[in-house]
Amino acid sequence: QHWMTGVYRSALEQPNPQTWKQMESLVREGRVVELRRRLCSRMTFGTAGLRAEMGAGFACINDLTVIQSTQGMYKYLAKYVPDLKTRGLVVGFDTRAQTSSGCTSERLARLTAAVMFCKDVPVYLFSTYVPTPFVPYAVMKYGAAAGVMITASHNRKEDNGYKVYWHNGAQISSPHDKEILRCIEESSEPWPESWNEDLVESSLLRRDPLEDVSRWYMEELNTICFHRELNAMSPLKFVHSSFHGVGHNYVQRAFQQFGFPPPIPVPEQKDPDPDFSTVRCPNPEEGESVLELSLRLAEREEARIVVATDPDADRLAVAEQNDNCGWKVFTGNELAALLGWWMLFNWKEAHPDPADTERVYMLATTVSSKILKAFACIEGFHFEETLPGFKWIGNRIHELKKTGKEVIFSFEESIGFLCGNMVLDKDGVSTAAVVAEMAAYLHTKNLSLKQQLINIYEIYGYHISRTCYVICNDPPTIHKIFSRLRNFGGPSVYPESCGDYCITHIRDVTTGYDSSQPDKKCVLPLSRNSQMVTFTFQNGIVATLRTSGTEPKIKCYTEFCAAPGERFVSSIKEDLRKVTAALVEEFLEPDKNNLLRRSV
Repeated sequence: QHWMTGVYRSALEQPNPQTWKQMESLVREGRVVELRRRLCSRMTFGTAGLRAEMGAGFACINDLTVIQSTQGMYKYLAKYVPDLKTRGLVVGFDTRAQTSSGCTSERLARLTAAVMFCKDVPVYLFSTYVPTPFVPYAVMKYGAAAGVMITASHNRKEDNGYKVYWHNGAQISSPHDKEILRCIEESSEPWPESWNEDLVESSLLRRDPLEDVSRWYMEELNTICFHRELNAMSPLKFVHSSFHGVGHNYVQRAFQQFGFPPPIPVPEQKDPDPDFSTVRCPNPEEGESVLELSLRLAEREEARIVVATDPDADRLAVAEQNDNCGWKVFTGNELAALLGWWMLFNWKEAHPDPADTERVYMLATTVSSKILKAFACIEGFHFEETLPGFKWIGNRIHELKKTGKEVIFSFEESIGFLCGNMVLDKDGVSTAAVVAEMAAYLHTKNLSLKQQLINIYEIYGYHISRTCYVICNDPPTIHKIFSRLRNFGGPSVYPESCGDYCITHIRDVTTGYDSSQPDKKCVLPLSRNSQMVTFTFQNGIVATLRTSGTEPKIKCYTEFCAAPGERFVSSIKEDLRKVTAALVEEFLEPDKNNLLRRSV
């Protein structure tokens, strides 16, 4: 205990009194296991950068680990970006805060800037909280060397994170992430001036990009706004919840940029609140249970559509009031079907020559619905899949743009959408305005969003999906579960069935195995740092089990893709329900492994 805390103390030349108090308390109480967890491992880059609970220890987000991370960033950037001191770094933050550790997103952002200032690197530090997509947008606009966003997005209130963007405006991926981690380990001793938060006020290298970036972003929304005059005349009313985060002001402005009046805000949730006091969890993906205040307000105001951005405004949930009362909360896959159709519809209106479609692309992560693939097969544009995480989508968009291709829509099933390509990350602010415009247009055709979704399925085939997850806070248990799957029928023998359903193919992106390929090797890149196994069943259902890159979850995704004109939707849904239940019970064994079940 004393050795571990001594190591931590020696790394802190000017310790944060709150985090040091936490460490002393753990030592005093003899909590060796907790001390070992906090001090004997470091955070690693997941699908959204570094993310962990706020508090004392190398495995947590705190002043020290953010300083160390930024020192490692500087070391890596100085080596690979010769004009770093000209290009600078963009830094943004959300509204998270924790009294017990003294950690706030703003303070951590200021410390990030201070590290760069003491090495004479200019920093574009936002003067107030901003949506996450503003950071990659600013990186591209200023030609910055990189960007950092301090956020934990939709995670629980105890967490925070350090999200890194490369100079192309996309999140870092391999090899940058591994190299930066190595540089962090080599830069663990804080530099004397790294603690000097006052440099933010005194440095001549500080620039505030807020006004310019806000203006440029809102003006560029014109590239994905197609019916401004119709929007201005629409009788539809909209309610917006910012889930106690950053989104309120920005969504208001985005709606106005599209010609709409500002949406009606949920008063209890429009202002920042790091405790997220009106929701059980700050994740709008959880559905109707966390949208309660929004739906009740919409009913009182006679608003048909609710849009909800998550706390850092990079994701979007949408609900629509049914004619027979009640609400339809769309899944990420359903919203993607609508948004993909909408972006293609408007592209074709502006580009009547079919030859233009040859350069059009849509992208989705591999665990998301295959509905865009169905669009592409009929409409003649290109569709590609990536590994889970928008960092893969952002980097692929960058590659395609360099060759003259145009990506008009991208998504991941966890309500992450990008309409157009003005940002290389998911964007809840712009998507909220796009959804409003789509709803206003459909209203002129006497169609609701739900009715148009059915129309899409009638043309392109029903795509029925289910998503659920289990919570597991014990990494060894997760490893044991997936090791069992890989040796289910003996060494290196995967399961051949699940419940009453026969498995025909298995793809394991963690190991690189794919039984459907002649050489048994995955087409997708390996992802050794996370677990992901996909099962294709004889009845056409495709299911994936994977670990979350941001939370202690094992997720289960199932989908059935019907051919155009194929019916029997109710029987498809029942088979999907049975397969999903069997996957969870037989492969994850929640009772045996002490897992907490959840459905989305």
